[in-house]
Amino acid sequence: MLALQLGVLLLILPACLQAARILAVFPFPGPSQYINVVPYLKELASRGHQVTSINAFPQKKPVNNFRDIPIPEVFENYNDIINELNDPMNLWQENNFVNKFFVDVTRSVLTNKEVTETLLPPGKDHFDLIIVEALRSDAYYGFAAHFNAPIIGISTFGTDWNIDELVGNVSPLSYIPLVTAGLTDRMTFGERVTNFIDTTIAWLNYRLVHMPEQEKLYKKYFPVASKRVALTDLNRNFSLVLLNQHFSLSFPRPYVPNMIQVGGLHISHKPAPLPKDLEEFIQSSGEQGVIYFSLGSNVKSKDLPAERRELILKTFASLPQRVLWKFEDDKLPGKPSNVFISKWFPQPDILAHPKVRLFITHGGLLSTIESIHHGKPVLGLPFFYDQFLNVKRATQAGFGLGLDHKAMTQQEFKRTIERLVKEPKFAETARQISDRYRDQPMTPLETAIWWTEYVLRHKGAYHMRVAGQDLGFFAYHSLDVIGTLFAGALLVLSITLYVLWKIAKVAGCGNSKKKQKTH
Repeated sequence: MLALQLGVLLLILPACLQAARILAVFPFPGPSQYINVVPYLKELASRGHQVTSINAFPQKKPVNNFRDIPIPEVFENYNDIINELNDPMNLWQENNFVNKFFVDVTRSVLTNKEVTETLLPPGKDHFDLIIVEALRSDAYYGFAAHFNAPIIGISTFGTDWNIDELVGNVSPLSYIPLVTAGLTDRMTFGERVTNFIDTTIAWLNYRLVHMPEQEKLYKKYFPVASKRVALTDLNRNFSLVLLNQHFSLSFPRPYVPNMIQVGGLHISHKPAPLPKDLEEFIQSSGEQGVIYFSLGSNVKSKDLPAERRELILKTFASLPQRVLWKFEDDKLPGKPSNVFISKWFPQPDILAHPKVRLFITHGGLLSTIESIHHGKPVLGLPFFYDQFLNVKRATQAGFGLGLDHKAMTQQEFKRTIERLVKEPKFAETARQISDRYRDQPMTPLETAIWWTEYVLRHKGAYHMRVAGQDLGFFAYHSLDVIGTLFAGALLVLSITLYVLWKIAKVAGCGNSKKKQKTH
């Protein structure tokens, strides 16, 4: 009954809401990030809103009410950047590397010809709402000030200290790990020390080195808006942040009211039929079933070292299951007969298939959410960023295991696959978590649309904004209060010691005079 009422409400609301002009900024060259938001943007367009999307993956066919502004510049040296992530770096160098990439992407947006000609000139266009990929790209948040429009952020990996600052959220370091740390919410004392240090270094690197670069870009490309609204005010004034996360997928944690979890935003709840050759390959697997292997869109398995690729091939050849392998070349030398390769697979539809027994994955969040949605156990081979954290969560929750792809032996790889396929506890746990995740009053997409239009209906919904956004760093963390109390206590202690010293001195003088009189 509740679902029916919500469905009717979602149908009625568009009629009560005037169509809005929406500017979406999702320029990152990683396909998975845009895959996550495309259904959301298209749904907004289908509801009558005029959507202009700055992105690296324009639509192949025209979509009503949807305009692409392609940013091909972001692909320059992208493969080299991905490969460099595997180079040894200390924590400061790693933060420098990642933050420089974000600055370069931001610059690519603001220097794009179509952007400079159609969006940046004052009065050239207008928008009622700005929706951005909220990922250390503060300068292009300037579109909100430029068009005097509310801004919504979408984070495709959940939240971290930087996303928190957009809406004044609190993430206690005692049990909220840094996304890149590969830790869980159950940390030992040593891990909490590591988490504190790593987060502090990340915060300092961005504030001291890269935020000044974002400030320069903001002032250069938004000269009028930057005089009216400081970037430090703009990036603390988001109306809403939509998070590609859900407590059933990770762990419970605090969120302010304008942080909304929409994990699995991109997943269709009606899997499409598979291509005929793929369906036949899967169906002929018999009772043993199928294993699906994909390293995502950024890591290409064709680029794995030959020795690692050979290890994987030999392992797959020794298994009774059939294997679907996302491989980016037309041919795979030495491919065994039980392996089916393709440059692309309809991943959600494959994971929905009842004969798929295991997902071997790089541990990206979209892949992890899809595996949970369809109740499949995972074997994680993480490469970078949040993948280590996602694999650690899967291991902790009991629906997966992880291995180091650089160091694993053939025996370890095969033994881990066999455990995940043969031990029923992994599949049972995956199904239990899937049931928890699916038990929501609205789908993630419906939730995202409802809250987006809520912001439009309430002119930015600034009543949801917490007062902490108006406080400076010292006041927000009560460091001024702690400092005052400490100084007061120190003053009282100093006065007390001084008085005691004076009393002792006077008493000492009195005793000295008495002794002189007796003599």
